[in-house]
Amino acid sequence: MRKDLKETNIHFTEGEDTVFVFTCNTDLKKRLRKYAERYPDLCRQTDDDEQGGLCFEMDKRRLSIRLTAPYSEERRKAASDYAKARGLKGRTK
Repeated sequence: MRKDLKETNIHFTEGEDTVFVFTCNTDLKKRLRKYAERYPDLCRQTDDDEQGGLCFEMDKRRLSIRLTAPYSEERRKAASDYAKARGLKGRTK
């Protein structure tokens, strides 16, 4: 499947305690599988579409969406200097 066609869907209603997650994202699938193994009473895999997508059902209170503000140039430079001083390498493009 083409990477640009892969998607992640998160579905829930305000009146129910369950959230449904369908994803083709490799990292998210790994994280959800691990979470389901560790907390089977809160999360479980419900389907595998045989094309790279997995479905999970989980307790809605366990899902969090975090929005982060962009770094200022000053904060970006400070983080870069900190990493360079400790020999850390950045992302490769």
